[in-house]
Amino acid sequence: MSTKITLPEAAEKPLDERVRRSRYAVLGATAELLVERGLGGASVDEIVRRSGVAKTTIYRHWSTREDLLRDACRTLSTPLDTPDSGSLEGDLMVLMVRLARLLKSARWPSVLPSIVDAGERDANVAAMQAQHQAGYSEPLAAVIRRAMTRGELPKDTDAAVLVAMLTGALFYRRWFSREPVTDAFAKQVVRRALRSN
Repeated sequence: MSTKITLPEAAEKPLDERVRRSRYAVLGATAELLVERGLGGASVDEIVRRSGVAKTTIYRHWSTREDLLRDACRTLSTPLDTPDSGSLEGDLMVLMVRLARLLKSARWPSVLPSIVDAGERDANVAAMQAQHQAGYSEPLAAVIRRAMTRGELPKDTDAAVLVAMLTGALFYRRWFSREPVTDAFAKQVVRRALRSN
């Protein structure tokens, strides 16, 4: 399986072409392992075998396995942009449909359960998970805060609770009930959440 890799921002400074190639190879191999086997299956030895890059070279670029996994996870996630359709409902519909589609098609959702599991025992993994989750939650929180400023929502609206209501329904279907995560369901969640506010 071929994995398209974008180097994380921290690595975007000019790199020697040989260094760039080895980083791409390592990140690609790590991303593939994460998708296939989850966090626990992405051992440095297996990354070495798949990438063809020596362990000493890997540790020259990433001082710990966790640093490497964090960078590889960044290549798998697809952050949401913050829309401005002119209304809260319109913005939420756009974001929730995008999130529903990502949950069905992106590679990140297949890795997330293993990260959640590992995060229960490892504070560094839990912090990584929270950072990635913010990439999906923040655009929702931003449109909610904007709606509060415009008077579409009460000033005392708890944005975090509303984000949890919205995303929780999609996550429940994706990982627990295994029912289809459709555009229609995402829109229904938005309408119900706004009706309760």
